[in-house]
Order: sequence, then C-alpha cells, then structure tokens
Amino acid sequence: MASDADVIVVGAGLAGLVATYELTRAGRSVLLVEQENADNLGGQAHWSLGGLFLVDSPEQRRLGVRDSYELALRDWNSSAAFDRPEADHWPRCWAQAYVEFAAGEKRSYLRGLGMRFMPFVGWAERGGGTASSHGNSVPRFHFGWGTGPEIVRVFADRVREAERAGLVRIRYRHRVDELLTSDGVAHGVRGSVLRPSSERRGVASSREVVGEFEHHAQAVVITSGGIGGDQELVRRNWPSWLGRKPERMLTGVPAHVDGRMLDIGERAGASVVNRDRMWHYTEGITNWDPVWPEHGIRILPGPSAVWLDATGERLPAPYFPGFDNMGTLRHILGTGYDYTWFLLDQRILEKEFALSGSEQNPDLTDKSPRKLLSRVRKGAPGPVEAFKRHGVDFVVRDDLRDLVAGMNELTGESLLDPRAVRERVMARDAEIHRPYGKDMQVSAIRAARRFISDRAIRVATPHGLLDSGNGPLIAVRLRLLTRKTLGGLETNLDSQVMRPDGSAFEGLYAAGEVAGFGGGGVHGYNALEGTFLGGCVFSGRSAGRALARDLG
Repeated sequence: MASDADVIVVGAGLAGLVATYELTRAGRSVLLVEQENADNLGGQAHWSLGGLFLVDSPEQRRLGVRDSYELALRDWNSSAAFDRPEADHWPRCWAQAYVEFAAGEKRSYLRGLGMRFMPFVGWAERGGGTASSHGNSVPRFHFGWGTGPEIVRVFADRVREAERAGLVRIRYRHRVDELLTSDGVAHGVRGSVLRPSSERRGVASSREVVGEFEHHAQAVVITSGGIGGDQELVRRNWPSWLGRKPERMLTGVPAHVDGRMLDIGERAGASVVNRDRMWHYTEGITNWDPVWPEHGIRILPGPSAVWLDATGERLPAPYFPGFDNMGTLRHILGTGYDYTWFLLDQRILEKEFALSGSEQNPDLTDKSPRKLLSRVRKGAPGPVEAFKRHGVDFVVRDDLRDLVAGMNELTGESLLDPRAVRERVMARDAEIHRPYGKDMQVSAIRAARRFISDRAIRVATPHGLLDSGNGPLIAVRLRLLTRKTLGGLETNLDSQVMRPDGSAFEGLYAAGEVAGFGGGGVHGYNALEGTFLGGCVFSGRSAGRALARDLG
C-alpha cells in the first residue's frame, strides 16, 4: 500500500512538534494529525508557565546553588519511589537518561533553538522533610523567557518551515479512532474528520463527525497527551494509595486532553503501565474568566500562608505550601473534604502569590522587561489582584472574626470556629516573633529567605498575620485540580512502544504525556516539577531521532 508520509505523528502538542522537527531536519516526511484546530498547535504546553528542570546550570551557579547529576538522580529516585519490578523497568532507565539530559545537553539544545532563561531559579517541590525523601534538594526550576508559548514557538516555527518546504502536512480536526497494523507492525491510522471549528484555543470544540480518513506510513508516533481533561476517567484510574476519590475537582487542562489514544493503543496490542500514577494539584482556584469547562488555575505559593483544612485544623509538617504535593493531597483526602484554606494578608499576597500558566504571567509570556519590573514594585501582580477582586474562592476582610464568618458563608458550612482559628493564628504569630521556636513552617520560611531569589521576589519578610499595617486579611479556598498523567504507553529509550510480553511493537512509537513522559512513567509516584515540558522534549526528541536513524 502507498504511504502518505514516512511517519504519521498523532497529536500536535509539544512532544509531537519535537518529534516532527527531529524527523524533518533529517529529511523525513511527516503527516501530523490533530483533533483540534490550528489555534491549538502546541497543545497543553502553550498554557504552561514554561518551567524547566535543569541541573548544575549557569543560572544556578551564579546564584550560589551547588548541584550535580548525582544529587539530582538521587532526588529523582527518592521521589519516584519505583517499586514495580516489571512496570518500572523502563521508567527507571528513562529517569537516569533524563537526568543526564537535564545535567548535560538539555540547556544547550534549547538555547540553540532560540530559547532563553530568566536569571532567577525557583525552588519547587521542596520535599518531604528528610534528605532521602521526596523533593528537590536545591532550586532547579528554570523559567523560560516567554513561558509555554515560547517553548512551543521554537519548535513550531521549524515545523512550519518544514511544512513550507513540503516535508510536513498537518491535518487539523482529524481524530484518530484506530491504529492500523499488519503482521504485528503499525503502518497507519484510521479515524474521523470532525466538523471545522473556529473556537479559540482551549475552548471545548464540537465532536460532530463529517467524514472519515485513513493514512499509511512506515511508522506512527503517538503524542496525544494524558487524561486530565476527563474527570470521570481520572476517577476511574484513581490511585488506591491516595485514598478516597475526590467528589469535586477543578480541571487544569482543556477538555481535549481526553486520553483516547491510551485505549486505542492498548486495543492494538500496546502495553499500558502505571495507570494509577497521576499528578494533581492541591492549590486550585476557580478561574473567574474560564476558557474550558470547570477551568481551574493553580496558585504557586510562597511558604508563608497558614494552611488550614476544611475544619480549621492546620496541616501538619511537612505539608507546607510548595513542599510535598502528593503527600499533601493524600492528607487532604483523608480529612473527608475536597478543599482547604490559605490564610494570609495583603503583604504576603503581593510578595508570594503567583499563578501558574502563561496567560497569568503576561510579563514573562510577553518577554517584557517593563512589565517584569512590576514584580518588585508595591502591589500584587495584576492577574493575582484580579483573582482577589473577582475570584469566587477569595474572602477579604479587615478582621479575623469577620474573615472566618465569610469563609463559612462561602462554603455554606459552619465548620470553622472563629476562636479556634484565632488560637492557631496567634500561636503561629508568636513563633514568628521569637528568634527560636518549634514551628517547622516558620523555620522553613527563614530558610527560604537565605536563598537570594526567594528573598528578592518570592518570600515575604516574616511577620504576624495579626500584626497591623499589612493590609486586609485574605482567605483563599483551595480546590483539587486535575493535571498530569504519570503512567501511559510503555516505551524503550528510543520511544518505541512495548508489548505486554516485553517485545518492541514494530512501527509504533510514543512520546510526551501519553507515554508517562517516557517509559510509561518516568516520574514514578512524584514529580520534581519543571519536568513535564522537558519530558515532552526529551521523549519527542528520542522518537524523532530513532526513526530518522532507523527508517528505510
């Protein structure tokens, strides 16, 4: 049968663009099929903050951060907690290879394409409280100048150049429904043409079928993303080790992140592993200006807010803002409620609150030095202030008793006792005002301020919430927020899909979130943050280079 291209790539997100770029730079032809319209080129990566995990970078060294491949690999393996002999075989291999990439060629590879990095480095996922537990031992979260749209652009521009040169054809509104195989070899896709859509990026589009298609190639690369846009699918795969399934969540990715290709790949004979590993956030707030259904935004908090559960109990150590995402999620689910509270004041809001996402950080996304200066001026960043004014999850009052009353009013439940909340806040404030104390969160705040990036732009000067002169008191209701799929199609280090019997699936490759960012779960049970975009780049690059090398 005639081939429509050397390779078919299913999904025009970041991993698909990277694989396509690597194939075309080697002179291979690509047919790129995507179920959404052209405005969605780049997929979920477009919406990201653009953080990238780098190890022993010039940015770290300039800030006095001493990092190494050995330390990063130890942190990765401690966090991943790989414990499945068969299902974790390839993820372990990918973990080592990815950390080598992050400590080696990753930065120069991206810079060679035009990507630039901010001089400050963030310290995400500070961990579970001991040297050998989950978490980053040092700051490794590098901010891409231009956020998610920029990392999409550096690959999309080259894919468009290849399209103009005739090496790439893109078929939008083409939804793959079946992988085509002969004698155990993948050679094409069959699917449905969806009604043309003019919806803007991220908006849920029509699923009306207006036609059919069938295309053939020497190989197929699946880069279709995870399951985070389908809450029912998330619940169906909910990890037993996290406890009960949440009844209510916000959705952190567009509706088209639907996980369809996982089942389609499995029906064709692919191995899918670690379905119960996923990464969802605990600091979600309802988007007051939503793009997709149940659209939630994640707060990227500094360490100073007091974190209370739904009943007013303070979350125990080490479940502080920004420290141990999955441990905190497990604890919250154990309370029997699906929401928690941040208590803070205007001073903390202005210094410590950031919002995840390219659209919530216009200074970084627009690459505007003038806008960036607003982060060191008095006042909250514009998007944060807009959420404080318009967001349904924010309660702002001048008095703590009134604040607690507003919190109870917001939820419709009288779970919070004003006297008990005051006692907890006063106890915390007393620790703030002592040079020494036993409050581990207060110790963490002081430790964070020893890092120059945190002290300059991320962590407020320690002070009591009930001290005067710090602006109104603020409570933020935090919801659980769906985000990343950590398991998926099992792949070897060439991104070739494996079969359940351990053999390679000839002609079939996978990259990005649909492959658990490599191997079917390179993160294990925990991510170190800044690792999702990089996982798409590394696995897409591996697929493209392997096929460019091996195709006839």
